[in-house]
Amino acid sequence: MASLDRVKVLVLGDSGVGKSSLVHLLCQNQVLGNPSWTVGCSVDVRVHDYKEGTPEERTYYIELWDVGGSVGSASSVKSTRAVFYNSVNGIILVHDLTNKKSSQNLYRWSLEALNRDLVPTGVLVTNGEYDQEQFADNQIPLLVIGTKLDQIHETKRHEVLTRTAFLAEDFNAEEINLDCTNPRYLAAGSSNAVKISRFFDKVIEKRYFLREGNQIPGFPDRKRFGGGTLKSLHYD
Repeated sequence: MASLDRVKVLVLGDSGVGKSSLVHLLCQNQVLGNPSWTVGCSVDVRVHDYKEGTPEERTYYIELWDVGGSVGSASSVKSTRAVFYNSVNGIILVHDLTNKKSSQNLYRWSLEALNRDLVPTGVLVTNGEYDQEQFADNQIPLLVIGTKLDQIHETKRHEVLTRTAFLAEDFNAEEINLDCTNPRYLAAGSSNAVKISRFFDKVIEKRYFLREGNQIPGFPDRKRFGGGTLKSLHYD
């Protein structure tokens, strides 16, 4: 298999929100039959065509790092998790639409990954944890994904989606809401698939097409390495 450049994207969120199912759907284009708890970190790879259909089209590997654990873990666990946060090019923040706490915890996950897991400063926001100004200088592309849309009754969906809409605004990110057990939510040509493709294009642009002076502080440039057989890597 030819050598391809690649980017590293973290997939963060509370245990049980469906990160593993999401990653499997993104990488294998099929539903994960028997999802299990992720211990440490699981890595899967998606092949992505950057600027598909244009003269600039080029194929890249997208490494999706599904990080396990709880945001409220002891400092020793967080220190162990920190090794997964090196050389990050993008972050997908995943929350369970039926679980308000998992939505609020996305602030803590993002701060931890951005090397800002300190005593929070600033004004508390109404529905979340921290003032969005704490993310104002972030240059890493973010995407917010809400899962388990199928478990919300249609009469309640507007209320729930209105409640969670602030997340995308706070993180200056696009938002996708879906059911990881139904591939149609990411079907080719769908609005969700377009958002996913646009996010990965942005991650690649930030990594490979911006000047070195725009490199994200605290996240050194990742060395390129040749491609091989696609497989999932598990770090326990």
